[in-house]
Amino acid sequence: MKQKYEQQMKKGVLEMLVLRLLSEGEKYGYQLISELKEKSGGMFLLKEGTLYPILYRMEDDGLVVSRWSEPKGKEVSKKYYRLAQEGQDTLAGLKGLWEVFSRTVDGILGHGPDRSAAGNAVGGNQEVSV
Repeated sequence: MKQKYEQQMKKGVLEMLVLRLLSEGEKYGYQLISELKEKSGGMFLLKEGTLYPILYRMEDDGLVVSRWSEPKGKEVSKKYYRLAQEGQDTLAGLKGLWEVFSRTVDGILGHGPDRSAAGNAVGGNQEVSV
């Protein structure tokens, strides 16, 4: 499989995964990169140039709030991010959409219930526009 197709598929879920990690508590960028790598078994290997634009966009959208830490000794100040209420609400919505989306894709691929069953499992058909 061409790498560009795999990268495109991964890009579609990054915001949801970052919000999920931040739902566990306040974290700084490198910490998010490390945890995503660890929790995904190495499937998600983000570079800073990928993560920080996502965080800035989510901050602009009111999903996350940031703060700078106070430097201690020789330690440099770090920018920490935490989930705002809007981010919690968005994460909840994305998780529900993901359930419908993944069941629908599995049904089309022949690995799970058909589309109508997938939509009904979450309380009705939800259309996903692309």
